[in-house]
Amino acid sequence: MSESNSNCLIFAGPTLMDGTAVAALKRERIIVLPPVKRGDVEKLISEREPGAMAIVDGLFQQCLSVGHAEIRSAVAAGWQVWGLSSMGAIRAYEMRNMGVRGYGRVYQCFSQYADFRDDEVALVHEPHPPYRPLTEPLVHIRFWLKELRKIGLINRREEKRLLDTQMTVWFGDRTLVRARSSVLDLIPNEVEKVDETLASFDRFRVKCHDLNDFLQERPWLSSRQEQ
Repeated sequence: MSESNSNCLIFAGPTLMDGTAVAALKRERIIVLPPVKRGDVEKLISEREPGAMAIVDGLFQQCLSVGHAEIRSAVAAGWQVWGLSSMGAIRAYEMRNMGVRGYGRVYQCFSQYADFRDDEVALVHEPHPPYRPLTEPLVHIRFWLKELRKIGLINRREEKRLLDTQMTVWFGDRTLVRARSSVLDLIPNEVEKVDETLASFDRFRVKCHDLNDFLQERPWLSSRQEQ
């Protein structure tokens, strides 16, 4: 890997809502590309020498999603391909035996939870930078419900019931307002405690935390040194 390609090129959009990640990107002089769509990886590897790329966010409704074939071509061409947080975590798990490297808690959810589905990472966001999220991914709500059980507001059976309810909702309609309403329908006398957890909801936004950790740890550099 040449010096010019020693840093990682990252396909990201709404997961960059966290200011910590933006600061890290500037500090590391990492090139940020828009959320990936079909053909973007193919175009990238045709224009640059092999380096490291990370797929974080991707488009899939308004266009074809990033293809497995183009990712395989990138790996075959000598690229380090990482997947995390959102579309990247999906592709990394699907291609974990094909040279794509997964990272973070969202990626681990695919093997940790038998009921974890692709649409848990999906959200609706603004079409242009900074791609502000307009809905809440179910994976964040999953971690919030886990916390409600941990602090004793709900039991395991109720946690599953609430999660199952959210799973029936189209990802474009998933919001914290809707999730809060479902919880309070079950435990109406715990409004104050539920709202306390929502006041610090950023801690459950694991998609953003995975990206922050990835930028802090820079695993693509240690992997390069091992090669």
